[in-house]
Amino acid sequence: MSLVTLLPFIVLIGAMFLMTRSAKKKQQQAVDMRNQMQPGSGVRTIGGMYATVKEVNDDTVLLDAGPGVELLFAKNAIGAVLSDDEYNRIVHGIEHDLKSDIVPDDASSLTETDEPAADASVASDDKPIDLGKKDADDDAADKPAEAKADDTEPKKAEDAEPKKTDGESDAK
Repeated sequence: MSLVTLLPFIVLIGAMFLMTRSAKKKQQQAVDMRNQMQPGSGVRTIGGMYATVKEVNDDTVLLDAGPGVELLFAKNAIGAVLSDDEYNRIVHGIEHDLKSDIVPDDASSLTETDEPAADASVASDDKPIDLGKKDADDDAADKPAEAKADDTEPKKAEDAEPKKTDGESDAK
């Protein structure tokens, strides 16, 4: 056998090896994440429930889902162990004060005043904005006299019947 005939099989075996290797790596990361759980950690189950870890056993985890609600889950049912900031943001709605951490790109935020600008009062008027659209009355006024005369003529039977599209057929 020549090398050319064996080359597709070698490439296929190499691809299968790489795929199984990455899957095993992801599975090992998930096991490590689940082993790092400690009582008091916030978690998300694979079903999407957020809870706090109360007790960790070999194969099970006791979760506190709310006042007086304790649930026993298999360790495999834990989808993610969350950081304290992320858990508090999602469950309790407590946002970390990011404004103190951010430095502005420009000085515009430093020069703003509390007084509204003069342009803002002009923009807030209740005048309708013309976007270039015309009403039906405007269209009738813009038509020439010949076009208005054509509108009064009775329509032909061909025009009254709706036009067929690609999906419709005459067969019933």
